[in-house]
Amino acid sequence: MSKTAKTAAAQTTASKDLPFEDALKKLESIVEEMESDELPLETLLARFEEGTRLARVCQAKLAEAELKIQQLEKNASGELQLKSVNRGDDSPAE
Repeated sequence: MSKTAKTAAAQTTASKDLPFEDALKKLESIVEEMESDELPLETLLARFEEGTRLARVCQAKLAEAELKIQQLEKNASGELQLKSVNRGDDSPAE
C-alpha cells in the first residue's frame, strides 16, 4: 500500500470517530480555505478529498440520527424509548 493510500485510510478512520459537530466545523473550514483562491492546485485537491470524506461522515451520522428518531416510540407509561427495527440492510431510510 502506498504512503498516500495509508494516509487516506488513517484519515478516513479518524474522520469516522469525529463527532458530527466537529466534522461539520472541519468541513466548513476546508470550504473557506478552498474559496480563498490562495491554495496551490495540489493542496486544493487534498482539501477536496478530505472534504469529501468529511461530507460522507456527516451524511452517515445524519442518517443514523434520522433512523434513531424514526425508531422512537412511547411505551405504555408514556415514556419515549427506541423500538427495534430490522430493516435487513444498512442503507439509510429515505
